[in-house]
Amino acid sequence: MKLPQHFIDYTTSIFGTERWQRFINSFSQMSDVSIRLNPWKLPNNILFSDIASIPWCKNAYWLKERPHFTLDPLLHAGVYYVQEAGSMFLDQALKQYVTSPVSALDLCAAPGGKSTLMRAALPDGSAMISNETDRRRANILLENMLKQGHPDVLVTNNYARDFQRSNLLFDIIIADVPCSGEGMFRREGVIEEWNLANVRHCQQRQRNIIKDIWPCLRSGGLLIYSTCTFNLHENEENVRWIVEELGAQILPVQTDPAWNITGSLLPDWHYPVYRFIPGITRSEGFFMAVLQKQPNESSGDPLQATDPQLLRTKAKAMRNLYILSDGIPVSEPRGKDLIPSPAEALSIHSSPHSYPRVELSLEEARRYLHREALRLPPDTPSGYVLVTYQYHPLGFMKNLGDRANNLYPKNWAIRNL
Repeated sequence: MKLPQHFIDYTTSIFGTERWQRFINSFSQMSDVSIRLNPWKLPNNILFSDIASIPWCKNAYWLKERPHFTLDPLLHAGVYYVQEAGSMFLDQALKQYVTSPVSALDLCAAPGGKSTLMRAALPDGSAMISNETDRRRANILLENMLKQGHPDVLVTNNYARDFQRSNLLFDIIIADVPCSGEGMFRREGVIEEWNLANVRHCQQRQRNIIKDIWPCLRSGGLLIYSTCTFNLHENEENVRWIVEELGAQILPVQTDPAWNITGSLLPDWHYPVYRFIPGITRSEGFFMAVLQKQPNESSGDPLQATDPQLLRTKAKAMRNLYILSDGIPVSEPRGKDLIPSPAEALSIHSSPHSYPRVELSLEEARRYLHREALRLPPDTPSGYVLVTYQYHPLGFMKNLGDRANNLYPKNWAIRNL
């Protein structure tokens, strides 16, 4: 893999010779595969063999090899989520600083890794908005959040400035800002798009995003800033800018030396920041800092986070906020019929006795997810039926007696078996 010379020169200068060599050596190694289990849908048996726990995240594991995730019905049932291990370090910060219900915003959330992690980590009674600015990516985010099945999540498609106009206040804001993506070179090969001009463009864009969302962070609230890049411009320089321009305080996150997490690459830097470098830490590239808004910098009362419905009510009242999903959609009337929502099948609060259930084999589950016709057992009641795999709901079919309609959403379907 050929790296741009400007990237080599710059990154070598900040990494130093030893770190750079270990980073380069990682390109000849297979990338680690990691998953995180949904705590509300824990499997009844061991999902994968030869797993190792990821120490900085609960219910997270490295796999020995990469299975064909697309063909695993349990992935589509929301039983687990495939996520890069470094980005799961968010769990370590949340469990250290969040001990009571909060109102939370994941600002740049697609495809949903940090949002699904945050919802699992937040205490009961918390309220959360998962947002993505790009509409296409927002639809992917919506699918992943609905499959996780938690009702106390709103999925939105807005810019940071839209939230500023809404006057909503949050206790926690995650800003995994769009970046130059240097940390993904080894896995995704996006090297052709890298150049110094784009790095500077990303740096300014990131500052604009933080400046726009800062008024939405309540006094004493936490901003968790992260990127998947290495350079100082998008990381330390932006963190310093947040401290100096916005008055934030940087907070430490508890770590273990055995995790091999790298701190700042600046020799005169005294703030706690956390950098994951392939070849040193068992992950792809990732950077994170936890910043706190000073108590005298915000007016107004924060949301009453113990009542998630209040967040829904306030968000829906803001005409400038575009809401894709207000929790879990429920059944909708259509003529004399009541059509169940696909997300209703995947909800962690769905009643197991609301619909007749039919357990599918692995082959049948894959065919269902491919939106093929299935023959249900002859004693299956007419009407809407919940189909399951390993007793985890996948979705609905409508049994008409002589045939059954597959109601799995077209835009969720497996394209190729």
